Amino acid sequence: MQVIENFPLKNLNTFGVEAYAAWYIDIRNEADLQTLFAEDRWKNCRRLVLGGGSNMLFTRDFNGLVIHLKIQGIRSEIKGDEVYVTAGAGVVWHDLVNYCVENGFAGIENLSLIPGSVGAAPVQNIGAYGVELQDIFHACRAYEIAGRKVRVFDREDCGFSYRDSVFKSAFKGLYIITEVSFKLSKIFKPDVSYGAISDELQRRGISNPGIRDLSSVVSHIRVSKLPDPATIGNAGSFFKNPVIPESQFLKLKSDFPGIVHFPAAKGHIKVSAGWLIEYCGWKGKVVGNTGTWKNQALVLVNHGHATGNEIFNFSESIIDSVNSKFGILLEREVNII
Repeated sequence: MQVIENFPLKNLNTFGVEAYAAWYIDIRNEADLQTLFAEDRWKNCRRLVLGGGSNMLFTRDFNGLVIHLKIQGIRSEIKGDEVYVTAGAGVVWHDLVNYCVENGFAGIENLSLIPGSVGAAPVQNIGAYGVELQDIFHACRAYEIAGRKVRVFDREDCGFSYRDSVFKSAFKGLYIITEVSFKLSKIFKPDVSYGAISDELQRRGISNPGIRDLSSVVSHIRVSKLPDPATIGNAGSFFKNPVIPESQFLKLKSDFPGIVHFPAAKGHIKVSAGWLIEYCGWKGKVVGNTGTWKNQALVLVNHGHATGNEIFNFSESIIDSVNSKFGILLEREVNII
């Protein structure tokens, strides 16, 4: 392992924006972390843990150490109908999903084709099409930087909520996730509650879908709505779906009958951020080198030469527009560096 100075990050973030790290190192196992943090210099400097680079926007160079997790490996253990699958933090998320689908391990298929790495999944509590990571999470190993030791977190320890966990709040910057375990099943119970899934299954003439069918349908839906970062720079959904009090929602529903919404915690409603943004006229809009995706207003894109600041300022305009129209302040899902 080697620390590299002035390292380019353009190819390590899916927005494809130019940025440099003062120092960079790739980590391939927990022993590498022990070696790295044996030097007090790295304990005390500014740090950024990088996986697939699919959930961040660099608005400037990073004046610190970028730790790129490349820990690989997938293994499984079957206990009756239950399956425990463990993957290294550097495993590509969709590679893990494919491994589970091919082996008939059910529960993860609705999370097909989400960009990023396994290690980032619990931090963000990723979710899509009716399923969140917390629904299948079993445990994770995380390296404690200050104590130079490994701790195991179970589901309750992680404090999961909508696109959030203790790793983004109370424990932010204190731990580095090295591997994640999932509790899946050999018994397949398809979740087709998301309307687009049911519609696509019907279009394909599938009334009794299998795991492969559901994964294929979810992947198809994502491809139809979301741009490929290899083709055009983006970080997927840029904003969270806002959760608002039911009383506020009912007033909005009266003024905007078509507002798209979903169930949330008691007394609250989750509103589609994509619908809000599209209603304000931002879908497919291009401003300079950035804009929103033509098929999904929730996705901001780099049309080739956008800077991180240009994309950030564009997102600010969207936030102001939605707040002015609906009285809802959108929150970014993407991490701003």
